[in-house]
Amino acid sequence: MGVNIKELENTARNCRKNIVQMIHKAGAGHPGGSLSAIDLIVGLYGTDFRFDVNNPNWSDRDRFIMSKGHASPAVYSMLFELGLLDQNDIDTFRQLGSTCQGHVDMKWTDGVDFSAGSLGMGLSFGIGCALAARMDQSQRKIWVMIGDGETQEGQIWEAAMAADHHKIGNLNIIVDRNRIQNDDFMDVQMEIGNIGNKFSSFGWAVKEINGHDMHEVVSAINWASDNNTEPCAIIAHTVKGKGVSFMENNPSFHGKAPDDNELAIAMEELS
Repeated sequence: MGVNIKELENTARNCRKNIVQMIHKAGAGHPGGSLSAIDLIVGLYGTDFRFDVNNPNWSDRDRFIMSKGHASPAVYSMLFELGLLDQNDIDTFRQLGSTCQGHVDMKWTDGVDFSAGSLGMGLSFGIGCALAARMDQSQRKIWVMIGDGETQEGQIWEAAMAADHHKIGNLNIIVDRNRIQNDDFMDVQMEIGNIGNKFSSFGWAVKEINGHDMHEVVSAINWASDNNTEPCAIIAHTVKGKGVSFMENNPSFHGKAPDDNELAIAMEELS
């Protein structure tokens, strides 16, 4: 399909505004990792991702598993752009009974394929989805997004080993490599080293990109979509808090809402 890069960039900008606004309104949430991931999510949905907005539970759809589920505002902002969520949904983010829970939850939100909580589980879940697709003789592909801090979880590498063992060619992972986790920079907490080399050593095909260059994002997603013989890993080098100057590369905005003054600054910058 033809891809309009400028249109995708505009969608990502709108998503960034909604991310910051919903977290401000809730007074809580995770802006940094949502802003680093949103270009990748918009790029995924804007390419050949098989999804029907009129039938979000279509059994043969591709699956998107947001393993770093605390970055839920990124997912909700995309679903809002697609028309699966309305203004009231995102305005009630993190409220009791809201469609938009603090972590993505497939029981609450149409368009969410994985209920997240503890980190490290999404890739294993994705393997199960991919093997089920193989058993169903379905062409659906499975996409998993993880954070780079999440790669400190041992379960990620058990799953990576299993994916290669089973030669799961319909499984793709996107690593949001923003180099910051909950408490500090990764090289302070526990540096993971060259993530691409690690996935390659586990038998995965690997491509490293600038996760904020929509041309590179789309190209990498198409590359992974066309590879049906082995699992693929896209290592996307990103900036935590991308698009909002005072949030960029700032560990304190991993899980902090902007105040009124910060919201005004962010909205001006994102305009």
